[in-house]
Amino acid sequence: MKLETKAVHWGDRRRKAAAFTPTSTPIYASSSYLYNSMEQLDRVLGREEEGASYARYDNPTRAALEELVRELEGGAGAVACSSGMAALHLAVLASLVDRPRRVLAAAALYGSTTNMLMTVFGAIGVEATFVDICDFAAVEEAIAKVKPGAIVMETISNPLLRVGELDKIAQAARAAGAVLIVDNTFATPLLVRPLTLGAGVTVHSATKYLAGHGDVLGGVVVADKENFEPITALARTLGPVMSPFESYLTMRGIKTLPLRFERQCGNACKVASWLASHSAVERVYFTGDPAHPDAAAIQRLFPRNLYGAMVSFEIKGARRQEVFRFMDRLKMIVCGTSLGDVHTMTLYPAIASHRELSPKRRQQLGINDNLIRLSIGIEAAEDIVADLEQAFEN
Repeated sequence: MKLETKAVHWGDRRRKAAAFTPTSTPIYASSSYLYNSMEQLDRVLGREEEGASYARYDNPTRAALEELVRELEGGAGAVACSSGMAALHLAVLASLVDRPRRVLAAAALYGSTTNMLMTVFGAIGVEATFVDICDFAAVEEAIAKVKPGAIVMETISNPLLRVGELDKIAQAARAAGAVLIVDNTFATPLLVRPLTLGAGVTVHSATKYLAGHGDVLGGVVVADKENFEPITALARTLGPVMSPFESYLTMRGIKTLPLRFERQCGNACKVASWLASHSAVERVYFTGDPAHPDAAAIQRLFPRNLYGAMVSFEIKGARRQEVFRFMDRLKMIVCGTSLGDVHTMTLYPAIASHRELSPKRRQQLGINDNLIRLSIGIEAAEDIVADLEQAFEN
């Protein structure tokens, strides 16, 4: 069964009633559940029999979503969380339970991820070392030197859209006894399935492409067989779980993910090409660019003619004030603080996704004050381009 079909059918109809089966998974708004006998409840609580017992442990709506995302990513199990950062925190924490308390991370990461590794995990004695994840020789050298318990990277980096050699890094991580944790939010399972390439854990901000309509806050962590047990054990203890209603919305959103994402990827190619030809644009960052510095990895890892739906660009000579004026002139494109919605969104990394980093650190990473990030939606590409054009001209 192909991913497009699984997105529509998997997970639904998993909870059958006596006389009928709902075609859409219901929202189970209950904190606890009854059974016909104490013996059966004992088996459920002991995880000897499948079933829901307490909302922190399990919920039928959430379980259906977890089954769906697990299948899309090719994992052994999944836990749906209250946010993408909660999912990533759970993944890192579980990976370090019986491994060295050292993390090797990509230098180019979402700002909150970097902050979490340095402050939250740093406060409990976890050492974080950062490396250019797109320089495989440097990654190998850092693994040998740091001897990490976990390696953290993004499939497509935020916001400069770099792509590391995930399959080679996964192999190196396993050889060193480390868990490779991959934030797959920008790529989705339609571009890359990190677990099938050797990663131990993959994480999504479900708020973005999975749910896809700007009405959910959530995350999902998916793991292989070796790494799933500590993740689910910690989740049952700490309870960072997604609500039944948001689980339902995310599941409903995933049904159209293949259609939405294919359209968004096609639009992104058109927008990136137009931006590259505009006299006011200094540079365009897009994974479909034949001159992309990671073109060889992209060609090997991504499906043909699908490159993702994120585009970043720099306005020539613009400072923060000029960037603000440009963004204020946009009429259709939404100046929001997220991505992956059906509508096209723009974000200024210096004050949003990477606000928590110092100006000096942003400059070191190449996140300049004239950089704008676009999340391309499903509108007509011509309308997206027209809105950008009038913002440049006015």
